[in-house]
Amino acid sequence: MVAPLPPPLPSLEYASPEQSPAWQQLAALSAAPLPSLRDLAASQDTDWPDRANALQFSAAGLRLDARHQAIGQTTWQGLIALAKQQKIAQWATAQRQGLWVNTTERRPALHALLRADPADRPPDMGQWLPNAHEVQAVFHERTRMLATAQALHEGRWRGFSGETITDVVNIGIGGSDLGPRMASQALSLEGLRASPQTATAQKTRVHFLSNPDPWSVYTCLASVHAATTVFVVQSKSFTTPETQRIAQTVQGWMAAAGCPSHRRMDQWIAVTARPDLAEAAGYRNENIFQIWPWVGGRTSVWSSIGLPLAVAIGAQGFTDFLAGARAMDTHFWTAPIEKNMPMALALLGLWNQNFLHCPSQAIAVYSSPLAGFVPYLQQLEMESNGKRVHLSGQPAQIPTGPIVWGGLGIDGQHAYFQLLHQGRHRVAVDFIAVENDDCPLPEARSHQAMVLDNLRAQAQALAFGRTTEETSAALTQEGLTPADNQRLTPHRSFPGNTPNSTVWLTRRDPAHLGALLALYEHKVFCQAMLLQIQPFDQWGVELGKSLLSS
Repeated sequence: MVAPLPPPLPSLEYASPEQSPAWQQLAALSAAPLPSLRDLAASQDTDWPDRANALQFSAAGLRLDARHQAIGQTTWQGLIALAKQQKIAQWATAQRQGLWVNTTERRPALHALLRADPADRPPDMGQWLPNAHEVQAVFHERTRMLATAQALHEGRWRGFSGETITDVVNIGIGGSDLGPRMASQALSLEGLRASPQTATAQKTRVHFLSNPDPWSVYTCLASVHAATTVFVVQSKSFTTPETQRIAQTVQGWMAAAGCPSHRRMDQWIAVTARPDLAEAAGYRNENIFQIWPWVGGRTSVWSSIGLPLAVAIGAQGFTDFLAGARAMDTHFWTAPIEKNMPMALALLGLWNQNFLHCPSQAIAVYSSPLAGFVPYLQQLEMESNGKRVHLSGQPAQIPTGPIVWGGLGIDGQHAYFQLLHQGRHRVAVDFIAVENDDCPLPEARSHQAMVLDNLRAQAQALAFGRTTEETSAALTQEGLTPADNQRLTPHRSFPGNTPNSTVWLTRRDPAHLGALLALYEHKVFCQAMLLQIQPFDQWGVELGKSLLSS
């Protein structure tokens, strides 16, 4: 029996978003002289008495402080009107229900189902999946994967020589690498505070091998032993050329190290949407974990793609990771637009890029274990929203996905922050920080205070700058002569007016990290729907793959 087609998606009233009345109102607002961030901060008591509260959001243990965004009350109301006009709430419901929001590939995008709790998931979640059994299959595969991950985490696996497995190497690229790698680095015991709730005795090290560059492969293999290492091959299609090439080399390396042919697959795990290909390649059925065509690579860490993360932090840690994301899902689906954190990030990003002409988005992270969040977010943002046509197929005449870049904030202050403060490019900034980031270092508290003081100072300096009058007064205070004061004032003044927000995690633990990732997933989806582009395909990536294999 052929499954019925799902009901239609929310209707698009305009062929492109700039034709909508709300967009045109925002364009008119941005064309008029805009108040500076200094002016907005100084006038909030009279023009927008509740501005400070209206631009702060909280959900799932995260807090978004957007007071340093160039947003007045009329603009904010116009952005909310645009979200309503573009039916973002209806699109979110369609995604949750499993409608074909991936319109070009005619698939759902049900990554939220991957982190759902079977006991209390929304009754409509995934209701339009063609195969009704897939919902239960998601939970079944999670149970299988976590059991395997916990056995590896606790050192209960043994290799071909009978020795205990000490290392797990993840072989995958793109979404099969960036999410698990980033989360594992952020939550590894080297960085995770020691607390009874989250810390366990990790016995297995986790490594990531994504690049077939010979030095990458050689360096990784030089750090592990064939008899005590499990290899996890992650590939949705199970034909990814880079991943397959690395796996072939590693299998030859194991044979050269003395692994007998009949034990060759003892230490190999496959995660794929093509279990038939994995089985044909010799992988054992109990070591094959399934994902589904509707699982996008950049949103797949919640599935069995997250196995290396579960090895690193244990089954309970991974369960907490899912719970944090689920809490953000609930907030996104239920909070009104005015207080909806993912929606706020999307609307602010749209205003900055499409109306304030900020083509790039800098991400400044003020917690070193979270350094991998930047390359993770680059894929999530630019692979999703780096598109040039609207959902209707019409060429886009407006900017779509922002250029995402950045790194550790403290390091950046001594490098690219110079351009942020005085360069000719206007760059929007998201700061990412942890309020309570415990560390065993005896002086950790003072170090952490220094890091967060730097963040607050940079956020304020980027927003408010320093006027020529203030600079001249400061130079006079330094004792400069009037001639030197006049000469240096232009060089040491700062325009400010750089829009920035800060996302605060209460703690750096699995639940809060899960909430952070879900926050940006929903933000990217909302921004795509505001722009009327398709965020769930990646035909540019597929083009490169096809040329490589041809």
